[in-house]
Amino acid sequence: MNFTKEEILGVLDTYDLDNITIATICSHSSLQIFDGARKEGFKTLGICLRAPPKYYDAFPLAKPDEFLVLDRYDELLDKVEELKAKNVIIVPHGSFIAYMGTDKFAELGLPTFGNRNVLEWESDRKKERQWLVGAGIHMPDVIEDPRDIDGPVMVKYDGAQGGKGFFIAKSYEDFLEHIDDSKTFTIQKFITGTRYYLHYFYSPIKEDGYTLSKGTLEMLSMDRRVESNADEIFRLGSPKELLEAGIVPTYVVTGNAPLVARESLLPLIFELGSRVVEESLKKFGGMIGPFCLETVFTDDLEIKVFEISARIVAGTNLYISGSPYADLVEENLSTGRRIAREIKIAKETGKLDEIIS
Repeated sequence: MNFTKEEILGVLDTYDLDNITIATICSHSSLQIFDGARKEGFKTLGICLRAPPKYYDAFPLAKPDEFLVLDRYDELLDKVEELKAKNVIIVPHGSFIAYMGTDKFAELGLPTFGNRNVLEWESDRKKERQWLVGAGIHMPDVIEDPRDIDGPVMVKYDGAQGGKGFFIAKSYEDFLEHIDDSKTFTIQKFITGTRYYLHYFYSPIKEDGYTLSKGTLEMLSMDRRVESNADEIFRLGSPKELLEAGIVPTYVVTGNAPLVARESLLPLIFELGSRVVEESLKKFGGMIGPFCLETVFTDDLEIKVFEISARIVAGTNLYISGSPYADLVEENLSTGRRIAREIKIAKETGKLDEIIS
């Protein structure tokens, strides 16, 4: 069953709010989530499979206070009562949703940071496009029929894939050669430019700063993804030479690199973020907390948005001790700590109902 917000808030009413535990799956951005939660005075719990990951021993400031060990992630649904007794608030990240699946995650009867309604709009690329275009965002054109491909396109599969399986096609024949037709996909025209991943934070309860119709918007950091093997193989030759050698670019994300934008672009960057938030408020009650606009900056200084991630993204891992932007809000402010800070402020002001679903 899917839980209503009222039912989740009923669970929250039974909690000892002075002993909240922040929990997430041990992957993706968990190190900074646990580190940030501890810095804000919360207990932490890591969810993992088979055994606690040993690498946490190497990072004691980010090692959770305790682990919940499962054989498979959907067993988390059977641990709800145990976690309620620990006053757990779940902080989801991209891997959390991917490992559990959107349907199982919707069945998790625990208070969760953010608005779960965003999953419906984020995981379906058609609805995602409806949301972003409705916000007045410039997006790459979509090709509905692959037989209409007449130039470079990016083919993407639905859901959090980390770039796995994505490919560029230049013709219908290219498309047929690489497509996995068992998956739902979107075909976007390829845009040349520089990729920027913009890391925002929307607070519905904060009243000062870059204000919106409700709450405020923060821009905490930026990154660029390092993709294998696309970022390196062109050292071996031209695209034609690579194709002749049977080498095809792949776009699996293996890491992230830091970026800052020229300052004159910041007004547009904030405008894009605010439009997306305002449209989310109209469509599904608003997304809450961190989100990322995945963009291309063109040589005309336009910003094209090709995707949104409506939760913390792994590119923020670059900035556990802050970023050139976050440091101008508060020193040493990671996105993980910003999440914990929002929960702390909401608890102290009696507004947890506004950030939990």
